[in-house]
Parts: sequence; structure tokens; C-alpha cells
Amino acid sequence: MTRHDVRHYPGLGLLTAAFFAYLYLPIAVVVFFSFNENRLVSVWTGFSLKWYDSALSNRALLDAVKTSLTLAVIAMVLSTTVALMAALVLVRAKGVKGRRISETVVNLPLLLPEIVSAVAVLILFSQLGLTNGLAKLVLAHTAFCIPFAFLPIRARLQGMAPDYEEAAQDLYATPWVTFRRVTLPLILPGVFAGAMLAFVMSMDDFITSNMLASGGNTTLPVYIFGLIKQGTTPELNAISTLIIVASLIIATTALVLTFRRRIP
Repeated sequence: MTRHDVRHYPGLGLLTAAFFAYLYLPIAVVVFFSFNENRLVSVWTGFSLKWYDSALSNRALLDAVKTSLTLAVIAMVLSTTVALMAALVLVRAKGVKGRRISETVVNLPLLLPEIVSAVAVLILFSQLGLTNGLAKLVLAHTAFCIPFAFLPIRARLQGMAPDYEEAAQDLYATPWVTFRRVTLPLILPGVFAGAMLAFVMSMDDFITSNMLASGGNTTLPVYIFGLIKQGTTPELNAISTLIIVASLIIATTALVLTFRRRIP
């Protein structure tokens, strides 16, 4: 198949630039006005870091960040563990009946609207009498994060030939040793990708968190939504900028670790 130079498609570069401007220009505006001295978001009066100081000294904001991080880490660990076990059974185990149905059940949270899942979970916890706010959030977040962790792990397992595991078993390795010494190191990029997806989805969730959160368990998205209802201020822009910076650091770290693993 012949490759064509980009210059053979007039206007493609301009269209690409417009597309990325559409995606990232609003983010750039938020970052720019986070340094605005004026309380009015859209009126620039001078450079100032006071809104970052205000955000970082906001106790309610820090509590929301702590709650979101705690929730995301716990949900990430639990959902990745369940997804890993499910992927191993559905891809590697032989003689599993109802494999297609089982995969559909695992991926069901992706097919249902989140508002439906949130209402269903809310009714379930009410019937069970579960009142602990953090426990409700952990269980709900773990449930809807499982398919996000499952898909990369399953893809990695399906792309890995079983020859390595069979060779380990031929050398009298136990199933646990085969998994720990052979399978897990080979699928680790998929496990890491699934864990990062689960972490990001938990941190980003609003609908379920808004329905299940109780006093003292407000997550960061719910807290930011509360700020928006009160009116937009540069403090909100500062909070958003800090979240963007944290996301870039996490993404860069993940890319660096993945790149280093590929270097022989």
C-alpha cells in the first residue's frame, strides 16, 4: 500500500490544528484565568497566585481530595484484582461454561447508563441497611471500575501465547509459581493500564458519588459541583489547574515506566 505525504491532502493540517484547538483551548483558558487577580473570572486585572493559596488552604477542598484519593486507590486495587481473576478464568481456563455470558456480565456496567446503576445501587444499599458512606462508595466504585480494568488485562492475555506457561508447567512449576514468575510479568502492562483506568474513572465519577456520598465523605467532583452552583471564581480555576497538573504527572509517569520496561 502506497503511503501519501500529508501535503497531498490540502487543508488537513489546518483541520487538525482546529480540532486540537477545540479540544485544548478551553483548558488553556481555565489555566490562564487561574492566575487572575480579579475575583471576576473573565476580567483580567493582573497576575496573582492568591487563588492557589486559597485553594490549598481550603480545608473542605483538602478533605474532598483525601476522600477521592482514598476511594480511588481502594477501588483500583479491588477492581483490578477482581478483573485479573476474571480475565484469567475467561481467557486461560479450559472447559468454562457460559464464557460469553460471563464476559457480558463483567462488562455490563459499560452498557448500562450510570444513572441507572447509581439508582440501583442506592436502592440495594438502602434495603441492606448499609449506612457507612465510604463503604457504599467503595463498593459502588469497585463495581463500575471492574470492566475498565478487565478489558486491557483480557486483551493482554489474549495477545500472549500460552507457550510460556506450558513450558513452565513442563518444568514442574506449580500454577501459582507459573502465574507469579511467568504470566504476571508478561501481562503486567495490561494490569497497569487497567489499574490506571480504574483509578481515573473512580476519581472522575460524579453521578454515583453524588447519590451515595454522605456527610464527611464528599468527593472532589461533588465538591467542585457545589462550588459551581455557588458561582464560578478563580479558585475553581486554580483547583482545575491543579487537577490537570496532577493528571499530567500521572500520565507522564505511566509512559516513562512503560517505556523503560520496553528497553532491553
